[in-house]
Amino acid sequence: MITQRQLKDLLPLACKWAEEQEDIITRYGVPLSPDQITDAVTIGVEHPEKVRLLKVTRISVPVYGGLCTSADVKQFFSPLAGALTFRYGIFIQADCWGDRQVVCHELVHTAQYERLGGIKQFLQQYLYECLTVGYPAAPMEQEAVQMTEKLCSSSTGKETEAGHATKE
Repeated sequence: MITQRQLKDLLPLACKWAEEQEDIITRYGVPLSPDQITDAVTIGVEHPEKVRLLKVTRISVPVYGGLCTSADVKQFFSPLAGALTFRYGIFIQADCWGDRQVVCHELVHTAQYERLGGIKQFLQQYLYECLTVGYPAAPMEQEAVQMTEKLCSSSTGKETEAGHATKE
């Protein structure tokens, strides 16, 4: 198990890596569709126009300055994840592309990044919660699960432009 001290030491590397990933996604990704912007606003994203989605075949584990040299750290960057958010940049695996629930879940994380004030503040809190209570029970993760459930159960799915689907 990674310690809080190790997490504190790794945080600057994680932030630098996250900033680089956000830059890649915002450069090469696509903007939200009108329906996704509506979801983002409902979720509380302040700047949905900044959000970009980038389809990938798989989400890579960071090989970055020793960031993922142990299995304990790798648990935070699972290649099995359907999506991963870096503030305004969201990687979405091809098999999850068009899944409204996946996009909404990640948009909750974007809103959290904004609310907390940026990448460092988000990662510090999110990773701490995952370390202390575990990923599925972490309050920030639970907020994303619950808000997605609420939003996606309150409306039916519909196809949108640019190949994005807003389905359940």
